[in-house]
Amino acid sequence: MNWLDEIQWTPEGLIPVVAQQSDNGRVVMFAWMNRESLALTVQEGYAVYWSRSRNRLWRKGEESGHRQKVLSIQLDCDEDVILLEIEQEGGIACHTGRESCFYRRLIDGQWQAVEPVLKNPDEIYK
Repeated sequence: MNWLDEIQWTPEGLIPVVAQQSDNGRVVMFAWMNRESLALTVQEGYAVYWSRSRNRLWRKGEESGHRQKVLSIQLDCDEDVILLEIEQEGGIACHTGRESCFYRRLIDGQWQAVEPVLKNPDEIYK
């Protein structure tokens, strides 16, 4: 059996993926992969996702330069979620210019940004 066949893909052929920074354990991103993007991630050593909004493969950092070097790939016990241990190049995972996509916290019934913008997105995406 091929290792890709052991994964419980969604009916759309996707699997949710959590990207976690290796040095501090911080979750920096959530995305989706399909068979091809996961195989390319293993082959290239850098995160390749499936963009549902673009309906195509998306190499993390292809525009920004903020690639994710993959150190390990783990499959959960139900075989339906992947955890990537990564080194985030440039220290920015979010298109908003922040370290993590999880920069808002629920405080007193409102979502508030609690993480600083490290780089203006206009400078990242030209």
